[in-house]
Amino acid sequence: MSEWVIVAIVGVVLLFGAKKLPDMARGLGQSMRIFKAETRGLKEDDERSAPAVEPSTPPATPTSGASPDAPATVRGTAPDGSRLPE
Repeated sequence: MSEWVIVAIVGVVLLFGAKKLPDMARGLGQSMRIFKAETRGLKEDDERSAPAVEPSTPPATPTSGASPDAPATVRGTAPDGSRLPE
């Protein structure tokens, strides 16, 4: 092993104490298991809901006689973009 790994291990043992390390490792393992189970559950939920989603249809275009290539006008504005009197 590298010198720095040994120094790090000794530092952790001195910092936390030999009695606390197993408890800390156990808590870390439980947290990792819970996290893994939750992420797996989220993936399964996404996979179940993915086939249920249908592609949306595009919004219907107005059939007011305007050509489909003409720019849409916003209510209350003239075709040149100026405001109409109310």
